[in-house]
Amino acid sequence: MVIIVMGVSGVGKTTLGRALAGELGWRFVDADDVHPAANVEKMAAGVALTDEDRAPWLERLRGLIAQALEQEESLVLACSALRRSYRQRLAVEPAQIRWVYLTAPAAVLAQRLSERTGHFMPPGLLESQLATLEPPDDALVVDVTPVSTVVMGLIRAGLKL
Repeated sequence: MVIIVMGVSGVGKTTLGRALAGELGWRFVDADDVHPAANVEKMAAGVALTDEDRAPWLERLRGLIAQALEQEESLVLACSALRRSYRQRLAVEPAQIRWVYLTAPAAVLAQRLSERTGHFMPPGLLESQLATLEPPDDALVVDVTPVSTVVMGLIRAGLKL
């Protein structure tokens, strides 16, 4: 099984995805680590990615998901997956993929991003991510405003893990 923890920047995909994988004893992959260097440079410069920019990144992620499923390896992937078309591309075997959509009010996300250090994604791109976001209709939706232990409990209960 593959669990994809998705949402806009600052929602806690990496932190919560890593914690979930750790609790389950599964492998964790952060999609940010799979971006081509040109994408990272573009985002670091405050320029939003286009669908064309994201295409090779999504194909790499699709390959990782396919490989995990072929090897019957359980995987947690932290990935923005903002558009429906991106999620469709990642859904190698839909019956084997569970989606967790992390969400929070824009003000909460902006505050988190303003306090974050050491990440290439500048707070100024939050608005473009929110504009690009097409909320999923087939995901476990979790508000990440509460403390992370509460959020983790909601995720595990919602996924019945």
